[in-house]
Amino acid sequence: MINSFLFHLQESENNKTYFVKIHAPWEILITYAEVLNIKMPIKENDIPCPVENPLDCIFAPFRLPEIVMHPEPDYFTAPFSKERQELYLIDDENTFFSPSVRNRIVSTSFTNSVIVIVGEIVLLFIVVFCFFFIYFFTLIKCQYWKKSNDPKCENERYTLYREWARFPRFYKEQPLDLIRKYYGEKIGIYFAWLGFYTEMLFFAAVVGFICFLYGLFTMNENMSSKEICNPDIGGEIIMCPLCDRKCDYWRLNSTCESSQYSHLFDNVATLFFAIFMGIWVTLFLEFWKRRQARLEYEWDLVDFEEEQQQLQLRPEYEAKCTQKRKNPVTQELEPYLPLTSQAIRFCISGTTVLFWISLIIASMIAVIVYRLAVYAAFASIMENTETLQPIRGLLTPQLATSVTASFLNFVIIMILNFLYERIAIWITDMEIPRTHYEYENRLTMKMFLFQFVNYYSSCFYVAFFKGKFVGYPGSYTYMFNRWRNEECDPAGCLIELTTQLTIVMAGKQIWGNIQEAIVPFHGFHSIVYLLFSIHTVIQFGFITLFVASFPLAPLLALMNNILEIRVDSWKLTTQFRRPVAAKAHSIGIWQEILNGMAILSVVTNAFIVAFTSDMIPRLVYYYAYFADPDLPMSGYINNSLSVFQISDFPEKHKPEQNTGKFTSCRYRDYRYPPDHEKQYMHTMQFWHILAAKMAFIIIMEHVVFIVKFFVAWMIPDVPSEVKAKIKREKYLTQRILHEYELNKLKQKKRQNSSNPDFYECMYKSNDKAKSLM
Repeated sequence: MINSFLFHLQESENNKTYFVKIHAPWEILITYAEVLNIKMPIKENDIPCPVENPLDCIFAPFRLPEIVMHPEPDYFTAPFSKERQELYLIDDENTFFSPSVRNRIVSTSFTNSVIVIVGEIVLLFIVVFCFFFIYFFTLIKCQYWKKSNDPKCENERYTLYREWARFPRFYKEQPLDLIRKYYGEKIGIYFAWLGFYTEMLFFAAVVGFICFLYGLFTMNENMSSKEICNPDIGGEIIMCPLCDRKCDYWRLNSTCESSQYSHLFDNVATLFFAIFMGIWVTLFLEFWKRRQARLEYEWDLVDFEEEQQQLQLRPEYEAKCTQKRKNPVTQELEPYLPLTSQAIRFCISGTTVLFWISLIIASMIAVIVYRLAVYAAFASIMENTETLQPIRGLLTPQLATSVTASFLNFVIIMILNFLYERIAIWITDMEIPRTHYEYENRLTMKMFLFQFVNYYSSCFYVAFFKGKFVGYPGSYTYMFNRWRNEECDPAGCLIELTTQLTIVMAGKQIWGNIQEAIVPFHGFHSIVYLLFSIHTVIQFGFITLFVASFPLAPLLALMNNILEIRVDSWKLTTQFRRPVAAKAHSIGIWQEILNGMAILSVVTNAFIVAFTSDMIPRLVYYYAYFADPDLPMSGYINNSLSVFQISDFPEKHKPEQNTGKFTSCRYRDYRYPPDHEKQYMHTMQFWHILAAKMAFIIIMEHVVFIVKFFVAWMIPDVPSEVKAKIKREKYLTQRILHEYELNKLKQKKRQNSSNPDFYECMYKSNDKAKSLM
């Protein structure tokens, strides 16, 4: 087969590099078009276009010219057949197959030819072709910065650069049909999903920004922060030390600024936004399925199945597997990996993955130890022992510890992420997956599992563990019997979760865009495509799993994605080698991952509102313990703080210097005072709040899940008009093929009827048939 290719040697402009251009003649193209079951046009689509929406004029500024959005007419298509060439609309053999289809055919046919040669001539061609494959890439047609003088060059690359790959076009829709025509369906699906996700983020960003504005405008009306900042209330409340020996007592009003800023994200709008995002994520996934179904129809992927890809063995698999057995599907001998070898490789792979996940958890524990260890240092440096106030107003020891720990955690995340991207590829290569489909799925799961733990573990700690297992003065809980567990700020842990989420999410996005804009890539291969997809899915997790703590997360994601689409398109069009075209009718395994994260997000946000936010304790106080109707929520701070007798401190817990003349201090909990018969035991209010939290979680989860499943049931995955078009196209295509075959038989009959031997043959056939009867 390789002898059928046409080779052309061309020298580069620097006179140092030579390019061997591989041209596939018509016979090769039509042969592999039939083998790959590629659909080609047989008739122009006569299905009437939908009626124009009168509101489309509103979106006119965001539209691209029709010739850019739809570079080709819409056709009825059928799988290509060499024997029926006259059935297809072949106006010009040079343009009949689109650039991406030619790309895919040449790549597949040439790869298969090379595999045959390597199998026959082992020593010589393994070296030659391994060197060649490193630099094997598809031809980039024309220059992107100017039109070609060659009239045969269609300038798709130039058009993509002008209309898609420049940042001034950020507000324009993407030319998905042109992307698919030039780069193939897989790249087209990626940008279609990223664009649709960005469009849906706009609605979440608007609602999140409104919730943020609500918190901003009601900041001065928050009774809790008023009481904390009041010198006669918060200024007179002496709080117990936040660490042993090194920390002194402190006044509650020292957290005035942090309590005010905490109200920005911890208010009644938080609950509304958490419920809204639970419904938004369902609408996003359901509407994406509908969008994906439209693309499948428009891009002739309705009958495409992943099983077609599963039959194509990876060259690495064939090279490394020396044993052969019969394939039950193809009934041909093919290489296979023995079960014992697979088991050993999977054990090594699983052990390596567990080791690296353990390393992530160990690094997170190290950061927690850092927080516990440095808090005492910050407290001793930043607190004024005379006034019991922080030396720098807003920068309290709690905030300083949280910010520095978040930055440290971000640096560790980036380092581990850099290492594991390479480890995951090595592990997957070691497993020797059978097909490219299996390879991508295995690599995807490893990368996602690692990055899920890497990026979210610190947020899970702050949201669900910090401040929950502290104990109380005189009976604190210690990590490793040395470091006292962290307490939450009197304003709550939600502000710290917001800080952690902001630094990790924003830092990841900024660093990712810097990498994409500066670090060169030699080609947009499958690994690069996979990394882009994973980064976007991790971002999706930030705006769904922890969005109750940070309503501005969708807005940050929206701005990042607007930039990312143009950066990715710019690099793909101007910097990368042109990728080998590949077909894909969906986002594959990512759909299941997104569905799982959507379900998990309902649970995490319910727990954040219940256990990280102060909303439930405030509601319980308001409805069960509040007694002054003239001052809503007055007395809540005093009610939420318990009393501890200083004389009950063990010697190892007492501050080294007690500068105050007070006999008791306060701490964040619901426990009986020291003069009560049940001193330091939990009060009934604690159990009421705990019951309310559990009831809230159950109610919120059930309400959101019912709404989610109802919305999913109400919205069909495939639009009715698309179903009708698919059925009509199948019907018309079958009729066209039937008429073609019928006309061909009639023509053959007319030709045979003029031949005298035809009648003699027919009579003999009739006589033979009668004898058999």
